[in-house]
Amino acid sequence: MVRESAPHEERHDPADTGAEPCRVRRHPPAWLRGQVVSYTGYRMSAAPVARRLNLPSTTVTLCLTWGAPLDLASDREPPSGRGWDAVLLGLRTGPVISRTGGTGHGVQLELTPLGAYALLGMPLNRLADTMAHPVDVLGRAWGADLTERLAQASGWESRWAILDAAIAARLADSRCRPSPVVSEAWSLLRAGHGTLPVGRLAEATGRSRRRLEVLFAEQIGLAPKSAARVLRFQRALTGPAGPGATWADTAAACGYHDQAHLAREFRALAGMTATGLQALATVLTDGADPLAHPFTSVLAPPL
Repeated sequence: MVRESAPHEERHDPADTGAEPCRVRRHPPAWLRGQVVSYTGYRMSAAPVARRLNLPSTTVTLCLTWGAPLDLASDREPPSGRGWDAVLLGLRTGPVISRTGGTGHGVQLELTPLGAYALLGMPLNRLADTMAHPVDVLGRAWGADLTERLAQASGWESRWAILDAAIAARLADSRCRPSPVVSEAWSLLRAGHGTLPVGRLAEATGRSRRRLEVLFAEQIGLAPKSAARVLRFQRALTGPAGPGATWADTAAACGYHDQAHLAREFRALAGMTATGLQALATVLTDGADPLAHPFTSVLAPPL
């Protein structure tokens, strides 16, 4: 079981003079929490190239950068050599490697699937297991224009306010409203951390399995069974086993058939073993509460 550091923590470069944190995370305002899970801002100053392993989670990721671009690759999309100044990542069932270096800034938003459906105004299965430029989905206002405003802002609080306003304006004009059926089904699936069988999910919502699959593809991005796999994986990373628990304990607590099943799922979803992933992760040792959002990335192992 692994957990990220506390959501209010700000991390500073060893040589930082105190002018601006190198990484800061912020929860959205209460009126956006059904749509936005978290904001993260980061700053790099002549940094060496760093590789991060971005893990399957139940959030849609929007990243905007100025300065050093992102280099992205997945097991489904090999490196293209393209530098991304902004990127949208939908729900996925495999890892994505991102590379950053040099001098630059960026902001990363983690959106709930239903919030992303309303914000993007498109079926989310078109983003599943792939990546796109925000301009291609959201229009020019979410490309260079928004990035320039963020770059010119005086600090992170000003940037958060700019993002809050941009998201609120986009949502106000959205014609994509999540179905109450999907909202109920997604809530039930999340409450059970992916352990509720799809058949029982269909019974609880009064819809057929096929109808749920169609609705989930449109408004969540993955079929219920695939989304449940990601929820179980995230539960195994952040939930409920205590200190000293074995992977067999975690497997039993998180709805896997056995430890071998958990091991296969970690290989399929993260591209590495559970033990290897745990070794890369930051483990909470101070009793702080776990993050309210999924464990989304770790520094990637050396090549």
